[in-house]
Amino acid sequence: MRLRGYWHNIQLDLRLFFFLLLLMALYRVLFMAGMSSFMGPAADMQDILVSNFVGIRLSLKSAGGFALLGFVLATLPALVIPSLHWGRARLVVGSLASFLLTVLFIARFPYYKEFHMTYSMQIFQGLHDDKTALLGTMVHEYGLIQGLAAAVIVTAVLTWILNKLLSRPTKEINLPIGSWGAGILAFVSTFAFMFFCRWGGGVSYATGVNWEHCALTKDDFLNECILDDVQGIYRAINTEKRMQQGDIYGVDKAALAQIQEADAARAIARQTPGAKLAKPRHIFIILEETGMQWPLLDKYEDLHIADGIKGLGKDEQGYYTPNFMPNGEFTSVAITGIITGIPEINVRVNYQPRSYQGLYPTALSIPFHELGYKVDFWYGGAPSWDAISRLALAQGFDNFYGFPDLHAPKTTPWGTNDGYLFAALKQHLDQEEPTVHVIMTTSNHPPYNLDLQAEGFDVDKAEALVRKLIPDEKDPHNLAVELGHYWYMDKVVTNFARETLAAYPDSLFVITGDHAVRSNPGPKPTLFEFQSVPFVLYGNGVNKDILPHNAVGGCIGITPTLLNLIAPAGFKYNSVAPAIGEWPAAFNRSTFLTDKVIGRIEDDKTELLPGIENADMQAERGKLDSFLKEMRTMGYWLVTHGGNQ
Repeated sequence: MRLRGYWHNIQLDLRLFFFLLLLMALYRVLFMAGMSSFMGPAADMQDILVSNFVGIRLSLKSAGGFALLGFVLATLPALVIPSLHWGRARLVVGSLASFLLTVLFIARFPYYKEFHMTYSMQIFQGLHDDKTALLGTMVHEYGLIQGLAAAVIVTAVLTWILNKLLSRPTKEINLPIGSWGAGILAFVSTFAFMFFCRWGGGVSYATGVNWEHCALTKDDFLNECILDDVQGIYRAINTEKRMQQGDIYGVDKAALAQIQEADAARAIARQTPGAKLAKPRHIFIILEETGMQWPLLDKYEDLHIADGIKGLGKDEQGYYTPNFMPNGEFTSVAITGIITGIPEINVRVNYQPRSYQGLYPTALSIPFHELGYKVDFWYGGAPSWDAISRLALAQGFDNFYGFPDLHAPKTTPWGTNDGYLFAALKQHLDQEEPTVHVIMTTSNHPPYNLDLQAEGFDVDKAEALVRKLIPDEKDPHNLAVELGHYWYMDKVVTNFARETLAAYPDSLFVITGDHAVRSNPGPKPTLFEFQSVPFVLYGNGVNKDILPHNAVGGCIGITPTLLNLIAPAGFKYNSVAPAIGEWPAAFNRSTFLTDKVIGRIEDDKTELLPGIENADMQAERGKLDSFLKEMRTMGYWLVTHGGNQ
């Protein structure tokens, strides 16, 4: 009786399993078709077939997980107490799984357009965002309500199909062995099947498929398609766990316990060579939201959306290098890097207790206070966002001005636009003592709701140029609107810099981007277009030779660079990073850059920089390893082991 019931329930579990497996396979094919423009030219039919085949193997884990829940809720109870009939639980599991898979499938399209990945650590960054603003963005920019409505309708159809499938009679199985033998065979088969699914169609970690080592095609898009949405979420969860543990390439944890306070102090101790500039009264470090560099490239010059920052870099009082990398791939990592001087180490510095127990010795505020400056932070959004105001004040900033302090209208769910932000800052300058201003812009961010026509930007003209210059862009109008917001940010920042320098000649400006990842020139950007940000230095006394030509650097090199330019010879300070121009290679979490190439840190993908015709790829990659290891290991030590200033 028990065995007969068990065979019956197992067949129903298998129907649920294969139903969900086929649904994930279908969604994978539909996503490939709908986003095929993101596929690289080198991809061929073999890559497509491999992506689908390996994807099905990986989805054995996801479908098996859902089926296991049905097994636990329906099959096992009936095995223990045959009179129990909880088979409807299996339908509930299947219905909820169908809804989840459908919601994730619909959301995957805009997510991939933004980040060029299936679900990853950015979803956890969203958990730290302003929830109201994030919800508003999802509703207005990404059609949250329409997507949920579509998911409900699709789920209703899928539930009806699954109910029909589960309602069909099961087959009796007669085995030519005794009941004990049949029982043993049933349980062995069940657990062998679970084991097979657990390893992604293999019998061990080495022979199976897992999210970490499933990139088996030569195309990035198809490699991401291998992950179904459940495995994408699983990757995000594991990445977040590793972030909490500081697991990242380059951190030598074996060496951490050997580092003593005196060793660390020597490693980060630096001295300035002597001032090249008269000490400025006002210093402005401007982080542009999604301040990608690709609009500055010659191939996109006709768009004319970055004329402002390009003009500052070419000005006789300006300096520009294209060989620059952000500290990370989202905003808070850029901000925490500026505030603390710590590189991306896969630890959320703004949520570490250590960050609120005393100043990091590398904090920006320390040397500038010693030079007689106040240090203020300006942000057009909510001060509570991602604990940024709390971190800045804990790390020695004198003031934090967020949207509520600007007395400006709320123009986006996040706060106010850049025009109001810089207008409020400008009002402070007359009365201020010498101050370093760190400024985070906001306007170039979803929802893209500025009245661009009123600001003077012709969206239709921009759309026509996008169609001409980026012919494989699937949504030229949407990209034109995004580029209009970049243009607005560029205009506001540039006008502020020029007007402020005219009114206060003893001013110095640094302009760069917090990250590039989000807005791209079509579905297949180069690594340089996808990751790099510009670096512009502008002010009285600045010239083209103030730093090396096309110097290599990164976000946390800004503070030592400024100190080297304005502090007297022998001024002592602490920094993990050297000044810009002294970096052999710049890097963020996933990507590195030299003066010749850009590549991914943890695999062998490497590309030449624009204008570079050839390079020794292995030699260029060799510039990275020891430098990255040194910086990341010391950064991790400061957060987890180091003392207070």
